Amino acid sequence: MTINRRQFLSMTGATALAAVCSPHALATLPKSAQQAPQSAAATLKAMHDFARHKNRLLGYPINMTALPEEFLAWRNELAAAGFNRFAFNNVGNPYDHSHIPFNGHAFERELIGRFGARYGFPDGNIWGFLSNSGTDSNMHGLYMGRTILQNRTGVLPKVYFTAEAHYSIQILRDLLQLESVIVGTAPDGGMDVADLERQLNANRNHPALVVATIGTTFKGAIDPVDAIQEKLKNRTAYVHLDAALFGGFLPHTPFAGDLMQQAPDPLNGKMRQRYDSIAVSCHKFFGFPSPAGLFITTRSNFEAFRELFSGIHDPEYIKQVPGTITCSRDAVKPAEFYFFSSDTAFAQQTADAKAILDNAAYLLKEMRSHYSHLQPVRINDRSNIIYFRTPDESVVDRYSLATMRLRDNHGKLVPHAHIVVMPHASKDVLDQFLSDLK
Repeated sequence: MTINRRQFLSMTGATALAAVCSPHALATLPKSAQQAPQSAAATLKAMHDFARHKNRLLGYPINMTALPEEFLAWRNELAAAGFNRFAFNNVGNPYDHSHIPFNGHAFERELIGRFGARYGFPDGNIWGFLSNSGTDSNMHGLYMGRTILQNRTGVLPKVYFTAEAHYSIQILRDLLQLESVIVGTAPDGGMDVADLERQLNANRNHPALVVATIGTTFKGAIDPVDAIQEKLKNRTAYVHLDAALFGGFLPHTPFAGDLMQQAPDPLNGKMRQRYDSIAVSCHKFFGFPSPAGLFITTRSNFEAFRELFSGIHDPEYIKQVPGTITCSRDAVKPAEFYFFSSDTAFAQQTADAKAILDNAAYLLKEMRSHYSHLQPVRINDRSNIIYFRTPDESVVDRYSLATMRLRDNHGKLVPHAHIVVMPHASKDVLDQFLSDLK
């Protein structure tokens, strides 16, 4: 029996189900659909091998360390309360009353407060939420900055970033229809503030939306936030920090000051703001098992933004102006990631931060000693990234090394690879890599 769409829609639920589940109906399905259960079983069977090889993932900033039993126990506690048992939704501003009681806003507020304190945001002047990803956090930072700056000046800002910035910034620039100003880089790969000043002077009629990267994707360079702020004096500007990977571990190192939202002014000793908002990925350093991101800004920035945001939409039926681009938001992720904000979790992160920086130094030393022809580089002592001339393809494939062409001193594009030393990349794993380079 073959039925058309109109016949199917005229059937009752039970009749329709019988029609499409009959042997004849199943036989008329495309082969790909008929074979789905077998394909899924084969895929799952292949995945059983993944755990044996997970520590060989060295080319990307993903912490492959197995989740602790305590995290799995926390998941079970959440499940007992209904999370992932029925629908929860974090729609709206986590700091306002939600008309939908089935949410995890309390967890979200608490973890934003704890991480906001780690990044030096002033007590009582913190706002944020857990986003879908680092890119989502960057999108909220750029959108908030664009909205505030345009309101202050009546002119769309131009967005300033370097060619070393994450590719999400290029996507978001296009999405927000902003004109970009690509700033040159210093020899270490960080933003060249002299070139920034030149570019700012050439675009005086536009406010500046500056994206500073703390840990560039391939080299691990750090844009100098304080020097950038010096060049922005007496200009209308908004600074967003993309600290996707480094934002996870730097607060647990002697370099925590790089991420402080406030710092004493050397002239008068008063606290001054270093940046407006920050994006940090949850699935990179922390090892959270699915993409998510922290977005944190000041409450004063948020209130200025929300007043403008309320003029472009009417969310009356949810009884608040949310202040987030995404409407319905995942309630499970904030509740789960809350686990990573405890004192015990911070202590583990401190140990992991020390280990990755120590192991990055070890890898650099060994590569310089035994494979100097690959010209290994660690751009600074804050970085857990080592980049070098691309080795044999078999090594690139075995360790999933990221590759990219970089310009040498003569301007020639030369293939390079890099290793991101994450917590799962122990000395044993790195020693095996060094052995395989032979």
